[in-house]
Amino acid sequence: MAEDVNYASVVFKNKNRSRPEARNEEETVYDEVKVNNNLPEQSPDTNAKNEEEAVYDEVKEKKNSTEQSPDTNDKKADGRRRHYRLLACCLATFCVILLLGIIAICVYVAAFSQENSQTTLLEMNRNLTNLNNNLREDYINLTVQFDNLTRAFAVLERNVINLTAEKMNLTMQNQKLETQNQELEMEKRNLANQIKDMEAKGNELNISRTQWSIDAYCPKDGGRQCKSCQSGWDLLQSSCYVVLNYQTSTDWKTWEEARENCKIRSSDLVVVDNAEEKTYVNKWNGRYWIGLKAEDRKWKWVDGSDLADSSWIENPTDGHCAISVTNEGWKSVNCNDRNRWICEQKSLSV
Repeated sequence: MAEDVNYASVVFKNKNRSRPEARNEEETVYDEVKVNNNLPEQSPDTNAKNEEEAVYDEVKEKKNSTEQSPDTNDKKADGRRRHYRLLACCLATFCVILLLGIIAICVYVAAFSQENSQTTLLEMNRNLTNLNNNLREDYINLTVQFDNLTRAFAVLERNVINLTAEKMNLTMQNQKLETQNQELEMEKRNLANQIKDMEAKGNELNISRTQWSIDAYCPKDGGRQCKSCQSGWDLLQSSCYVVLNYQTSTDWKTWEEARENCKIRSSDLVVVDNAEEKTYVNKWNGRYWIGLKAEDRKWKWVDGSDLADSSWIENPTDGHCAISVTNEGWKSVNCNDRNRWICEQKSLSV
């Protein structure tokens, strides 16, 4: 609850001014007078009178207390001062002790904290060093792996480039092959058509040839009497022989040309199997190709058989063929020479 506080100033003059303890200055005493607001309301004059009376009583009491003897006041003041000094000393001592204890505790805590901090820092330093070493090893390993991967990537890139180029080449070759395949298909169809035409012509030719053979071996003159050899061919044993005895050298042929001419006649260069055939071949006057050729340092007949009697001719030389010379036997000459030739074919059984 709120209270009204009134202050009054009172000045006391000391009666005995000759005492040394007396003060020359005026002492001012402040007295606090509290008035309760809860008191019943009074008239202004009554309130003022009550206030003056209360102040007067208090001031009177203070005045009486100050009128006591000076010695008593000094003793009390000295006692209070000693008491205050002792209390101040105790408080100072306690503060010093408390301060020293706080300093000691702080030093201990600082030292302990520093030791623990140093140990912790050393441990952290070791851990960080180990971690740094591990990271450095990992970095080295990763660097090596990166270099390996870089080289592998470069090789792979070159391989990809080569494979791409090879793919392009293969694609181009495939396109060429497809074009060639199409061309071959067209050629195949054309050849198939040609084969059909040739078969038709062949059939006609066979019929004509058969007719020719009949006419050749069985001439119409004399009522178609058949012979073993066609007209102009000589019969010996089971074979027919024809001697191409051209007088003009411009009509002579190489060994290969002579053989082709014999094939046109449905025959081949003569193959001598025995002495009787050898005598028949050798009786012709001049130089004549026979079906004997040197291959791989061996004499071979045109039917694939080897020469049975090597004494009939000198040792073979590759690129040479055999000729029959009158009264001289067989000779080895270059196959590109030009000579007459003798053809042989199987005789017809009648």
